[in-house]
Amino acid sequence: MPSEQFGHRASLGLGGNIGDPIAAMRRALLALDARPDCRVAAVSELYRTPPWGKTDQAWFFNACALVDTSLSPEALLDACLEVEREMKRERVERWGPRTIDIDVLTYDDRRQSCGRLEIPHPRMTGRGFVLMPLADIAGEMVVEGRTVRSWLSQADVTGIERVGEGRQWWRAPADPT
Repeated sequence: MPSEQFGHRASLGLGGNIGDPIAAMRRALLALDARPDCRVAAVSELYRTPPWGKTDQAWFFNACALVDTSLSPEALLDACLEVEREMKRERVERWGPRTIDIDVLTYDDRRQSCGRLEIPHPRMTGRGFVLMPLADIAGEMVVEGRTVRSWLSQADVTGIERVGEGRQWWRAPADPT
């Protein structure tokens, strides 16, 4: 449940396979959490996943997050795209290699399919690399009439492995000085 301060809860999918994708996802989550209009409420464990769509590339690291926000869905998408741009994300090839990718998966119980953003994300219910981390933090969330866990039970999860960093992996390490 989002706090009254923010009013809305969204779920995000994060991933990458170029450079240090774990550090990139950490940086992205910290950037979103530092905004006055967003608060990261929960983050899944990390998963190492085989490439999907375009399979002749390096494996990915994926995670999901729940974010409380006062932004509209489109403004949240803009915030995510801004973080991607700041991190030098280039959109060269669909489903191709990337340093960071942040997708808005859900926004409250909203359904919309107009403009630049479709909610819920149109392909999330068939993607094990989305459903597995999302089930860590929102397994009972209903998407398209079924829970995330129910969708996960029918998804292809071949090759997906939990990295074992726990759910606090995204927090900045303590300053040793």
